[in-house]
Amino acid sequence: MPTFKTRPRFRRDFEQLSADEKERFRQAVEKFVEDLEHGRGFRSGLRVKGIQGARGIFEMTWADDGRATFEYGAPVKAGQIHVVWRRIGGHTIFSSP
Repeated sequence: MPTFKTRPRFRRDFEQLSADEKERFRQAVEKFVEDLEHGRGFRSGLRVKGIQGARGIFEMTWADDGRATFEYGAPVKAGQIHVVWRRIGGHTIFSSP
């Protein structure tokens, strides 16, 4: 199972989400983790892609105007992918991903 860490900015962003938005993100993360575990790439519905002009930072879509940015970190457990969640919210997070 992949490991993860959240940056302080992500935690502050997350607290600003509604309960419904938090739940939608959690549901998307379940799919995200499942895709990481299977190692076949991400399903198209998550729309995971690199952020232009921000090398090594990726975005994931979890709602119509719901995005989360992340990067891959050094493994915490041998052989496990480590994800660092950076930001979460609407399109405005892209000003500082």
